[in-house]
Amino acid sequence: MKKITLCICFLLFGLSLSAQKTEYTTQLNIPYYPESVTKTDSYLKERCVLDIYYPKNTKGFATIIWFHGGGLTSGNKELPDGLKDKGFAVVSVNYRLSPKVKVQKCIEDAAAAVAWVFKNCAAYGGDASMIVVSGHSAGGYLALMVGLDKKWLATNGVDANSIAELIPLSGQAITHFEIRKERGIPDTQPVIDEFAPLYHVRPDAPPLLLITGDREKELLGRYEENAYLMRMMKIAGHKETTLYELQGFGHMMTEPAFPLVVAAVLRISALKKN
Repeated sequence: MKKITLCICFLLFGLSLSAQKTEYTTQLNIPYYPESVTKTDSYLKERCVLDIYYPKNTKGFATIIWFHGGGLTSGNKELPDGLKDKGFAVVSVNYRLSPKVKVQKCIEDAAAAVAWVFKNCAAYGGDASMIVVSGHSAGGYLALMVGLDKKWLATNGVDANSIAELIPLSGQAITHFEIRKERGIPDTQPVIDEFAPLYHVRPDAPPLLLITGDREKELLGRYEENAYLMRMMKIAGHKETTLYELQGFGHMMTEPAFPLVVAAVLRISALKKN
């Protein structure tokens, strides 16, 4: 586990600004399911869209897929300012929400969106070998599920091991509390089953960068869940799991976390170019 202060975060942010300036464009509300699917379900058609922000007239850039938070019951796609203008594309995803659908559908949507990016990023100039999957809170949980449990992306014809890195911000590592709510289980009763990222620990998973707020300020046991995930990944033989605890910050810790995310994506880009 690594602890980091606000000063270090802003230092990394300053370094990230060294990325070459370029012009960016945004395309909004792109469906990530085929029309044959969207025309059969009005709620799916409304929610299952994404925005893509990418550098114009550029080729071979990395892409970060961003899933919003909201407990799997609320929230909307966003293009965080902390991820913009850094030399890579940002894809922001909407997905269906509980209780209108079971949480399994949220994960299915996340996987479909990630698969869409793998299959279409080249048309915008992106490099499919440099796709990072990230998100905050519920979005971090979705990133972990599609990256660790290979079945979700396999259904869409994509190998989860093709993901360049998983970067959940304060993501739940045990079975999500909304799934437990569906089953009548309280928030304070932890469960680890097939809907828990911890259940899918494996040595061959993509590199994993876990970021949480301060353990004394975080939501429930979010830091401890991520610390246990890190430990179990290492015991399983995974060699690229890192955990940062942002001391002094609670669950809403995205702003100080973004410089770490940017640094990771820029590192992936640099390694590819070298």
